Amino acid sequence: MGKKSQSTTTTYGNTTTKNPYATATTNNSGTTASLNAGTALDSVYNFVNKNINSLLDEYLNPNLNSTTNQAKLNQFTTTLGAEASKNLENNIISPLSERNMIRSSQATDLYNNLSDTATNSLASYVNELLAASQDNTASMINNLLAAYMQGYDVISDMQQQSLQTSAGNATTTSSGGSAFGSNFSSGVSSASSLVSILGNLAKILANKSA
Repeated sequence: MGKKSQSTTTTYGNTTTKNPYATATTNNSGTTASLNAGTALDSVYNFVNKNINSLLDEYLNPNLNSTTNQAKLNQFTTTLGAEASKNLENNIISPLSERNMIRSSQATDLYNNLSDTATNSLASYVNELLAASQDNTASMINNLLAAYMQGYDVISDMQQQSLQTSAGNATTTSSGGSAFGSNFSSGVSSASSLVSILGNLAKILANKSA
């Protein structure tokens, strides 16, 4: 009879590793990690996952409907209106009323010129806002992805810490097999693929806004 071979099995110790931002757990089936709910990194992670599609659409199709553009446009129109009222009072109404010319054709021309100037200023600002909108959106997406990737780095670090601690607490027996290696490798491979995609997107947007 041939010599019977003996196999050994490593059983990883159950380990939970935490820091203020993430928690990782390792057992003999693999390692799982997640951002702690309510933290800044968790908020960024959820915001990016929920809004990245609309942000990309806004980047590709800039318009005035975004919250940022509406705020800028409202501020500009408020300032423009205040300046127009001031000019109307100081440069048209007061001088003409002193000469009893409020209803003259000259007054009408001055009113029309003021209105045209305000309209042209608003149109010019709208064009500038649309031209800058894509760059502003690209910068926003780039910043969000950078923060998103920080969350991934924290998760990756926690996984490694948990795995190392669990390996240090492992026991070896002479029977069975370990399912840890394949499960863990598969999870890390999937996460790395996602990070690669997001990293490439961040580089594209950074180059566009440069």
